[in-house]
Amino acid sequence: MLRKDMARFLKKSKQEIGRSPDELIFKGDQKIDQVQLRIIDFDSTNLSEDALKTVSDIVAFQHKNTVTWLNVDGLHNTAVMLEITKVFDLDTLVMAEVLNTDARPRMIEYDNCDLITLKMLSLDEATGKTHVENLSIILTENVLISFQENRGDVFEPVRERIRKQKKRIRNGGTDYLTFALLDIVVDNYLYVISVLGEKIETLEENLLLNPSEKVIYQINDYKRELNFLRKIVKPAKEMIFSITKADSDFITESTDVHFKELQDNISHANDAADYYREILSDQLNIYHTTISSKLNDIIKFLTVFSVIFIPLTFIAGIYGTNFEYVPELSFKYSYFIMWIVMIIIAIGMLLFFKRKKWF
Repeated sequence: MLRKDMARFLKKSKQEIGRSPDELIFKGDQKIDQVQLRIIDFDSTNLSEDALKTVSDIVAFQHKNTVTWLNVDGLHNTAVMLEITKVFDLDTLVMAEVLNTDARPRMIEYDNCDLITLKMLSLDEATGKTHVENLSIILTENVLISFQENRGDVFEPVRERIRKQKKRIRNGGTDYLTFALLDIVVDNYLYVISVLGEKIETLEENLLLNPSEKVIYQINDYKRELNFLRKIVKPAKEMIFSITKADSDFITESTDVHFKELQDNISHANDAADYYREILSDQLNIYHTTISSKLNDIIKFLTVFSVIFIPLTFIAGIYGTNFEYVPELSFKYSYFIMWIVMIIIAIGMLLFFKRKKWF
């Protein structure tokens, strides 16, 4: 289930109207108490990893001939964000985009950096809830800065690859590191959709066995979740496709191949979301068809039952009249004859309906 705080896809307050686009204002919900800075600096042979106390500690890594990955957890402290802007000589428009957690996923090229923003999904195995947060990546020649709303271990597999001296990532630049981070994000898209897909497929089995009213509520819940996931995946797909088309100074031709592989993965996630959406629509149709079929069976039974009793009621009505002279009343076996006639009519009508295959 998706978190309730992400129920709305678009959030816009009246106070934001008319503000300057480069004004550094955090637009989102504060998810951790303090902004945390973590840095990994590496090349093919050396590796250093540390938690920084202040932004000024980054200066020592700026002009090294290594790949520097600065990860920022928490976006609410605008003073820290402004300091990062000054240290790396970034345009304030860049940081304004980072602080806008409701921004649509996209890639923007600036003079001294590229900015990539998209939504990131992570599944809490304990609660089964899917957490959504905004991820921003600033890509420069030697430094990559990633901004997360919350502290998490989503990118821990990438850190492990760096620690274990995997050649491709240790010999690559910030562009390959960007690919590795985006690949983790897309893999989580696929994982979250697959988990939801398993529930949808299980629901299909229950639907055929027991199409109860509870199933229709589950279908609507899954449809709502899937629609939200599609609103995340589709813009991310457009953004990733735009990366391969961009003429960026910070993405080499050798890394273009990997971004094209990423296109296949995000297309797979998008197709899977569309596929399960179609399944839910089919399940909804199956539910209504099954209910209609059951209703038709009930109506058919009641109709046959009613039609059989129409002539019997007619006969009973004749002999229930208040006329003084009813010829058959003087016969000794009139009552028994009437029952025999009624039974013959009922059996005859049942046989007729059966022959016509009306029930």
